[in-house]
Amino acid sequence: MSINTTQLALCKAGIAAWQDAFNRQDAQACAQQYTEHATMKALPFGEFTGRAQIAQFWQDIMNQGFNRVEYSEVDWQVSSDGGYILTSKWTMNKAYGVVHKEHWIVEKDGQARLIYDEFEVLGEK
Repeated sequence: MSINTTQLALCKAGIAAWQDAFNRQDAQACAQQYTEHATMKALPFGEFTGRAQIAQFWQDIMNQGFNRVEYSEVDWQVSSDGGYILTSKWTMNKAYGVVHKEHWIVEKDGQARLIYDEFEVLGEK
């Protein structure tokens, strides 16, 4: 599959917006970077479906003092289901881990959002 540079740029803008929202401690803005019925698997915490559950998860994390997320070793691949898949490592002030799969799609409004997110906490700092 060929790379659509416009779609990929929108997906990269989407992850930048999510990261900015998290670092501003705005759980609702984080949740807006997901599709309405997205699935998020946060290992070892569980699975969350839809913006309301996802927003609550991020708010709970923020309430525990987690902040300053940074991504490294970011890789983007074209998804056979449309959109792009991001994999990476991540660190926060109090934890670190990996993104197994972030599936970003461009919705009808022209915004890229996560339809599926699977990440894992590997340890605490």
